[in-house]
Amino acid sequence: MKGNIRRLHVRHITSYRYETPVQKSEHWLHLRPIHDWRQQVISSQISVFPSVGLVEYEDVFGNWASRCIVTGPYQELHIEADSVVDVLDVDPFAFTKKPINRPRFPISWMPWERTMLAPYLLPEELPNSQIREIYDYAMSFVQRNNGDIMETLFNINLEFFQHYHYTPGSTHLATSPYEVMISRQGVCQDFSNLFICMARLLGIPARYVCGYVYTGNTGDARAGSDASHAWVQIYIPDIGWKGFDPTNGTLPQTDHIRVAVGRHYRDTAPTSGVIYGGTGETMQVVVTVEDVSVASEKIPPTPSSTFQPA
Repeated sequence: MKGNIRRLHVRHITSYRYETPVQKSEHWLHLRPIHDWRQQVISSQISVFPSVGLVEYEDVFGNWASRCIVTGPYQELHIEADSVVDVLDVDPFAFTKKPINRPRFPISWMPWERTMLAPYLLPEELPNSQIREIYDYAMSFVQRNNGDIMETLFNINLEFFQHYHYTPGSTHLATSPYEVMISRQGVCQDFSNLFICMARLLGIPARYVCGYVYTGNTGDARAGSDASHAWVQIYIPDIGWKGFDPTNGTLPQTDHIRVAVGRHYRDTAPTSGVIYGGTGETMQVVVTVEDVSVASEKIPPTPSSTFQPA
């Protein structure tokens, strides 16, 4: 596979501090990027302080994951991930140019397809009235695009970028898609959750993607992301999973690094866990994404990562 490549270096540091000691904690991590034909992991290392052994495995969604147990007592915990990834420059709109009949609403899935896609077709449980309002909102995009599935998805993606406000601190992990629709503000996770809910109500499988985006400090033209970024992948009939970034109004190309996919944020969280003891927790996350490309590089190199999924 030949093509232009962008090489990105990601450093992700998460620090926890506690007013009283933690006696023991267990942690699950999604910090090692996905390795496939579109992005090649050149190197990836995860370190935990206090120093512990990491169990690395492939989770049920096919993501690379890690697990560790930290025995206390401790009052500070630092988790650092350092990765270099080559992202292949593939035209994100190439699938729209294939000589096939453009998919339209309503969608008719074969029974075996529906079985395999079931986890990505079930919308979030909300009150009936809220579900109805989100469905009506989603259908308004279908109607204005004459039932064309791809045009509907492009329209929703651009709508969020143009008419929703990227407002850090305005929401939290429990903010529902309905609240985001009403307030028209939030962060990347919120826009992704609403997009996923709308797609699933329309019968289109959708999944949550957690990763990073390279902004290049280009100012107000792009919504910055100094932490993990979130976007959406939609399963389009006869085409497959395709990415949509409603925060930036784009289709992911060489700016995006995928780390994990799942039904929702909880399946893909960079760090999660359980602590025993410890009070007064504060958390700080620092992420940097740098372009370290070699201009003349054209062919993906052989990955050198030492991690091998079980």
